[in-house]
Amino acid sequence: MSTYEKIKEIESEMARTQKNKATSNHLGILKAKLAKLKRELLTPSKSGGGDAVGFDVAKTGVARIGFIGFPSVGKSTLMSKMTGTFSEVGAYEFTTLTTVPGVLQYKGAKIQILDLPGIIEGAKDGKGRGKQVIAVARTCSLIFLVLDVLKPMTDKSLIETELEGFGIRLNKQPPNIYFKKKDKGGISMTNTVPLNNLDLDQVKAILSEYKIHNADITFRCDATVDDLIDIIEGNRVYVPAIYLLNKIDQISIEELDLIYRIPHAVPISAHHEWNFDEMFEMMWEYLNLARIYTKPKGLLPDYTSPVVLKRSNCSVEDFCDSIHKGIIKQFANALVWGSSVKYSPQKVGKDHILADEDVVQIIKKN
Repeated sequence: MSTYEKIKEIESEMARTQKNKATSNHLGILKAKLAKLKRELLTPSKSGGGDAVGFDVAKTGVARIGFIGFPSVGKSTLMSKMTGTFSEVGAYEFTTLTTVPGVLQYKGAKIQILDLPGIIEGAKDGKGRGKQVIAVARTCSLIFLVLDVLKPMTDKSLIETELEGFGIRLNKQPPNIYFKKKDKGGISMTNTVPLNNLDLDQVKAILSEYKIHNADITFRCDATVDDLIDIIEGNRVYVPAIYLLNKIDQISIEELDLIYRIPHAVPISAHHEWNFDEMFEMMWEYLNLARIYTKPKGLLPDYTSPVVLKRSNCSVEDFCDSIHKGIIKQFANALVWGSSVKYSPQKVGKDHILADEDVVQIIKKN
C-alpha cells in the first residue's frame, strides 16, 4: 500500500469514528500516525529530483513572497502588475507550470515574488504539482493566498486544508509547549494552565506511537492533540498570510463591505490595480521589516538606500553585519537618531535594538 493510500485509509477511519471521551485516545493515535505518514511526503525522494524541475528558485532580496491559489484566479496578472515580470496569462487552468520569480522594490527593500502553479484540491496527496508547490511555499516569508472574490470562503478553506496537510501553519504562533526526550524516568507531564483537550493518558498514547517512553513535557497553553503532534514532529513552519480577494470589479459595494470582515484579507482588482496601496501596506506590516539609514561621519544620512532588516534581527550588530561582516571587529559604539532612543543622537552599543527608519552612524575603534 502506498503512503497516499495509507493516508486515505486513516482519514476514512477518523471520519467514521465518533468523537467522544472514549475514543479520544484512539483518535489521537490516528492523528499521530497520519502526521508521520505526511512527514514521509515532505521528505525529498533519494531517487532523483526530476519532479522538482522549474520549482527550486535561489533566494534573493530581504524577503520572499509566494502566490498560492487555484488556477485562473489572477496570480499571473497580479505578478505582472507588481513586478513587471511576465508570467503567462490565460483564461484557462494551469497556465503557469513552473515557479516564475520576480522582484518587487518597495520602501527601499528588494522583495522576491514567486508565482507558483495553480494549486488544486488534493495537492497535499500528490495530485498535480501540489507537492512541489507547497514545498516552495514552506520557504516563504509571507504567503499571498489569491482568491476569487465570488467564492472566497470555499476556496480559502480548501487551500488552508492543503497547506495544513503539509505542515504550514498560517497566521499562527508555535504552541507554548516545552518538550524534551530523556533516557529514563518515564513521562513527566506538568501544565501551568488548565488543559481542556488533553490528559496524561492521551499524551502517553500519542508519545507511545512515536516510540517515546521517557520525556519531560510542560504545557503553557491549553493545547490540543494537534498542537502536541506539531511539537513532536518539529517540522512545522509558521508563516504569515494575506488573503487577496481578487476581481472586486465584479461585485457590488454592499458585497465589498462584507468582504472586508474577513480577517487578514485585502480586496483588490489585479486587472485594474485597485487597492494596491492597502495591499502593499499590509504586506510591509506582515513581513515585519525595518528600514535603517546609514549616516557617514560629517555627511547627511543616505535616505536612498536603507539597510532593510527583519525586526526580530534588528540590533546594531545585525545592522553592521548586513553591511559587512568585518565592521563589528572595529566597532566602538554607534550614534542613533530615531524612535529607538530617548534622545537624538544617542550613543549606543552593539546590542541596542533599532526601530524602523532609525539613522545610524558607526564609530570605529581608534
